[in-house]
Amino acid sequence: MTSVWIASPLAILAEAPGGIVVRGGRIVELVPAGATPSSAIDEVFDASRHVVLPGLVNTHHHFYQTLTRAHPDTINKKLFDWLKALYPSWSRLTPESMRLATRLALTELLMSGVTTTSDHHYLFPAHLDDAMDIQVEEARRLGMRMTVTRGSMNLSIKDGGLPPDSVVQDEDTILADCERVIGKYHERGEGAMIQIALAPCSPFSVTKSLMCACGEIAEKHDCRLHTHLAEAHDEDAYCKAMFGMSQLDYLEDVGWLNSRTWLAHGIHFSDDDVNRLGQHRVGVCHCPTSNMVLASGHCRTRELEAAGAPVGLGVDGSASNDSSNLMEGVRHALMLNRLTMMHR
Repeated sequence: MTSVWIASPLAILAEAPGGIVVRGGRIVELVPAGATPSSAIDEVFDASRHVVLPGLVNTHHHFYQTLTRAHPDTINKKLFDWLKALYPSWSRLTPESMRLATRLALTELLMSGVTTTSDHHYLFPAHLDDAMDIQVEEARRLGMRMTVTRGSMNLSIKDGGLPPDSVVQDEDTILADCERVIGKYHERGEGAMIQIALAPCSPFSVTKSLMCACGEIAEKHDCRLHTHLAEAHDEDAYCKAMFGMSQLDYLEDVGWLNSRTWLAHGIHFSDDDVNRLGQHRVGVCHCPTSNMVLASGHCRTRELEAAGAPVGLGVDGSASNDSSNLMEGVRHALMLNRLTMMHR
């Protein structure tokens, strides 16, 4: 395996001002200032005009949305109306456009410093049965480490849900493909590059039965679970009307209140909710840019972390952030928290 010394960077977030040695895709040595690597190397990269940063991890995205940025019908709309405005365009997604959208999103993420990402793909119009296969192919092509989430929706307008009939699937089809994708692509152990998570879209687009079944499959195959929760006040009202309970009670009722789960957004949680999430080690992905574009609210990241809930960052779909730039998201998270903390 080739050994590369990334030498003498301008700055590095490690005790290694002399740089790092990489072999076989792993950092094998931190080089002190003024020193040279302790073992033979094959190549030196002069990093004297570069800053070495750890790869960023993007924990929530919707790659397909890179094709519907800054749509005029979505300006100044909140979540539910925003979704309704875009579903007609998304229902025309094809395998070719899915591939292009995925490639573009991954490339933009790489350019903003992301080396590990997830994507929440839940939209399956006709002829897009191989969406997960397309994503795995594109991630491998670019060398990205990725959690590919097999998302789903099975509750359409006619059933009291939000999405149109043309983009949902029935439960049996969804569960069969979950098993297929896990069996074909899910890697385990250190160094895994592709892992599979199961990701019913949201309480207002999937049935309780599907949530429970995905939880059981994830337990059987040791996979993660992902969904949107507490992004808008409308969601809590929907859960109480449909299921007779709050969003977090619903999550517990379907067996998802555990460390296997991470949630997208997690904005509208009470103090008691925050404590429960921390007790059960449920992760939350903070999407500051998207949350501001849709005026959804502010995720309580400090309180969640203090309670013990793992907190990550995500760019969210490009239709609600207009880019796949996680470094921008890092800055927005910093500035948004500074603003809210200074004004309390």
